[in-house]
Amino acid sequence: MSVTLRGNTGTRLDHVTMALGWDPVRRGRWFGGRARDIDMNAAALLFSGEQLIDAVYHERLTSTDGSIRHLGDSVNGEGKGDNELIAVDLTRLPLQVTAVIFLVTCYTGHSFAEIENAFCRLVDGGSGTEIVRYELHGESHTGLVMGAMRRTDDGGWTYHEIDAGITARHPAEAAPQVRQYLY
Repeated sequence: MSVTLRGNTGTRLDHVTMALGWDPVRRGRWFGGRARDIDMNAAALLFSGEQLIDAVYHERLTSTDGSIRHLGDSVNGEGKGDNELIAVDLTRLPLQVTAVIFLVTCYTGHSFAEIENAFCRLVDGGSGTEIVRYELHGESHTGLVMGAMRRTDDGGWTYHEIDAGITARHPAEAAPQVRQYLY
């Protein structure tokens, strides 16, 4: 699936947000069991052609140019809704950036089959309208290459769905695996 990123009025989107949410797995619910901490990570990898030039994730909250910001790391998934957000200002991305790949990894090494209510989504940053959503359940992998935003010849952006499982606990482990999805 390929989606040209446009707002409700048909104009190009200026801002998108990648959101990730999940809940810890609960054991022994009948006897006051406690949740195990599960630490998932939202990440945005910036490419110029096939060259990784920047990354935004829980250990690096802002891109070098400030156009992409991770809004805070959740280490346990507690709370309802989105647990981690990455805001992208498409108007500020340097011209050398040809693609931004969104990905999810599980830092604690849990497979998606072990994580309750896990999802990731891409949202219109202006209106809050959900563009695309992925439910992450029943899968044996620890990471997901969600999709890629690719720069168009006219300076706009399109979103290309990838939806591919990978084995990675950290974005650095995932980076070599995502290059195959650049084009």
